[in-house]
Amino acid sequence: MLSINFPEKFTPGLTDNFVSNEVVFKDLDFDKILDGLLDAGKWETYYENSSDIHMYNQDSTVLKNDTHFHFKTFGFDVEAQVEEYDLDAENGVLRLAWHGWNEAEGDEFLDVYHAWLVQKLDRNRIRILTQESQIGTPAKELAKSVPNTMMLGHQAWLDGLVAFAKY
Repeated sequence: MLSINFPEKFTPGLTDNFVSNEVVFKDLDFDKILDGLLDAGKWETYYENSSDIHMYNQDSTVLKNDTHFHFKTFGFDVEAQVEEYDLDAENGVLRLAWHGWNEAEGDEFLDVYHAWLVQKLDRNRIRILTQESQIGTPAKELAKSVPNTMMLGHQAWLDGLVAFAKY
């Protein structure tokens, strides 16, 4: 199966925190999954840990190559830039990733790479994989959380996206 492409700086296992969440479901509408994930304006409707979406230099809330946007998540104000957007509709694969950071300095600074892979599988199944690699003192603190705050939060995002696609 396909995997996430991380920039060298964000190589999993070499950063301060890394989480990976994946689901595979039968009978989901691929286009509905894309609609819920690519339109950042819809995140708040199914994922309570996302708010205050603001897009720079575009009227639409739909993510595309080089989209610069802002949102709040996990208590952080995050600036983000889409770094990878590759939709192969014919083969049923979406690769999406953004670099995210906060505007803090020193021990408050957080630098992340959040990536998604949506893939049609045989027998009418869809795989959704999301992984995030983080650098900074806040990432170190998140890595120590028990239960793992990031893993649970991203699972809630996946569960919400699946529910969004079902209705």
